[in-house]
Amino acid sequence: MSSRRVTSFALVGVVVGGLLARAALPAPVGGPVGDALYATLVVLLVVVLRPRTSPPVAVAVGFAVCVAVELFQLTGVPAALADRWPPVRLVLGTTFWAQDLLRYAVGAALGGVLCAVVARAGSRGTDPSA
Repeated sequence: MSSRRVTSFALVGVVVGGLLARAALPAPVGGPVGDALYATLVVLLVVVLRPRTSPPVAVAVGFAVCVAVELFQLTGVPAALADRWPPVRLVLGTTFWAQDLLRYAVGAALGGVLCAVVARAGSRGTDPSA
């Protein structure tokens, strides 16, 4: 199985995990877990879209995207969009909260670990001497 396919499966698992965390866990737990998994998702998306991206670069890009989205919340635009179409809230959030940045850092690091594991597994699968 290609590393892109494995990463795509991991991506789906992260989405499901994030939605379940928000729905099934108490808000003080589900919120932070969901935020971290959001960043993990963004890192995995980077690798799915650009498969040759190294894990450290994917982490940096993913974290930067999360920071940009969090800062975008300061404009009020995401909240206004979420008022018109509530699912936007899942992608853009609505309210800036500095603590989210730490959660994104943790989630991006987790995404980097997942990318490294998938890359290693994929390289072993293509080596005829393995």
